[in-house]
Amino acid sequence: MKNYQTLLYSKNGYSSMCLANMMLSIQQGERIPTVQEFSVKIGLARGTIQNALKFLIDQNAIELESRGHLGTFLKKKNMRALFGFAGIDSIVGVMPLPYSKRYEGLATGLITGLENQYDIPMSLAYMRGAQNRIAMLMDGRYDFAIVSQYAAQGIIKNDKAKIRIVKSFGRQSYLANHILLLHDKNANGIRDGMRIGVDKDSVDQMKLTEKVCKDYTVEFVPMNYNNVIDFVVKGEVDAAIWNEDELQDKALDINYIEVNSDHQADTEAVLVVKRENETMFRLLDEIISVETVLDTQRLVMEDKISPSY
Repeated sequence: MKNYQTLLYSKNGYSSMCLANMMLSIQQGERIPTVQEFSVKIGLARGTIQNALKFLIDQNAIELESRGHLGTFLKKKNMRALFGFAGIDSIVGVMPLPYSKRYEGLATGLITGLENQYDIPMSLAYMRGAQNRIAMLMDGRYDFAIVSQYAAQGIIKNDKAKIRIVKSFGRQSYLANHILLLHDKNANGIRDGMRIGVDKDSVDQMKLTEKVCKDYTVEFVPMNYNNVIDFVVKGEVDAAIWNEDELQDKALDINYIEVNSDHQADTEAVLVVKRENETMFRLLDEIISVETVLDTQRLVMEDKISPSY
């Protein structure tokens, strides 16, 4: 990407950066705010706003069209230039650890989907637990997070974090199904007195565990989600909710039963951003194709392409 920093180190650099961010959130063909409205939103003088608009026009970042009493409209915008002037030099997201082919496919699909004509470097970080990923998103460590639809709905409903969903990738884009692992080869479900592994940082695992155990007297054993299989196999816990994909990928011989979640929202991946970050919402909504992500995920799962993330 062209280096725009020198141009921003000018008298009107701050106002140009603010306007570039706002222009990224405006679609081509939409009416833009008036100079007075920009002035109120940004908190700068009208003359400074006018100079900043002229700067972006002169740098071919935007092209405006006046329609008289209807106002001024954004006729064209140069996304690459606007990113530079807005100070957006990379996009960083966070998703679950890619321990299954489905997650590897999702990560590969996201990277493919975010490779765009704007030359914005994009990278992914990996972290267990939807609660942890959302916390880091809200802290500004990441621009977006991948969680299940189920987790996102619960967080939005409880207003634990101010997030909004940008893209939903459909049923079984997150995982095939949740299952209940059982240490006893002859067990067929939860029984009173069992020790059940639960990871409080995983919204899906915790809620589904509470659901399957609601009619029984059991002991909940705190644990790291990544240790579930090992703990169940060794008998350190009697049962735990887990992701069916890993058992299928590794052909593990462990007793399990399927968990009926009734809604399937726990199997759907969604991409979320901070509710207040309108620029990132518009940006990701524009450049990420759900179809591209899902096609790439499918090809990885079918071993037709190698995962690359």
